[in-house]
Amino acid sequence: MEQKCSNCSLRAKYDKNPKSFMGKFWRWHINFCPGWKAYFQSLAPEEQEMLRTKYHFKKYK
Repeated sequence: MEQKCSNCSLRAKYDKNPKSFMGKFWRWHINFCPGWKAYFQSLAPEEQEMLRTKYHFKKYK
């Protein structure tokens, strides 16, 4: 199953403006989204670390 998280429109809104309502919603959403979890855990450790830093993400260590 292909994960769409890498080109998610909500994620793009966060990248463009993290303080926007939709940006904040996406950031909150990834804390429990099963699709994000599967996508994140499918990445190489280096990519995971990059996303952890970029999105201040601390889950799934």
